[in-house]
Amino acid sequence: MTLALDPQLGLPVVYLVDDEDVVRDALAWLLRSRRLLSEGFASAEAFEAWLAPRLADDSGAGPAWPASPACLVLDVRMPGTSGLVLFERLAERGLLPALPIIFLTGHGDVPTAVSAVKRGAFDFVEKPFSNNTLVDRIEQALQLSAQALQARRTRRHAAQALDDLTAREREVMTLVIEGMPNKLIADQLAISVRTVEVHRARVFEKMGVKSAVELANKLRDGS
Repeated sequence: MTLALDPQLGLPVVYLVDDEDVVRDALAWLLRSRRLLSEGFASAEAFEAWLAPRLADDSGAGPAWPASPACLVLDVRMPGTSGLVLFERLAERGLLPALPIIFLTGHGDVPTAVSAVKRGAFDFVEKPFSNNTLVDRIEQALQLSAQALQARRTRRHAAQALDDLTAREREVMTLVIEGMPNKLIADQLAISVRTVEVHRARVFEKMGVKSAVELANKLRDGS
């Protein structure tokens, strides 16, 4: 497949967590052949240590990382913290689906990987794996990440735009969404129709929409 992402989202990155150097090196070479950036870690602990400062400034709006499309290729069985434990921790941090996780498994780990997929992992690939199949799944995971990041951007933009509305603009917006015509809005709020029209125009401008339907959809998608 051909990976086509919005350039405004930034360059995609594939994170590789596997305790075998040869596996990480082979995957990095494979991804370079598809013009994909990657970063490797020899353990779950190393990845978590790298990740910690990037999550330190997260706000209530959700994790700010990853800032560009990303996915994690994760070995199930490793010394120390296992891939499954790392997956659970990342899921608890709310990093899925902006960081889709593809497990690399040996035959004996397939039931474990299947269970992880049911809990939100993107997929699993058995070792030895087909290069083309794995990279195709990675590219699909990056597409999913891009969609999640775009949705996050929409939610944050909607929240910021709502914060910019005045109390009166919020009142008008609520009635507009309910489908009230300007005359009824004016009667309910005891203001002139012209004032309603001004507030309505300002709401549309601040929210970046051109109609009541677009406004309702944006608020729904931003919820």
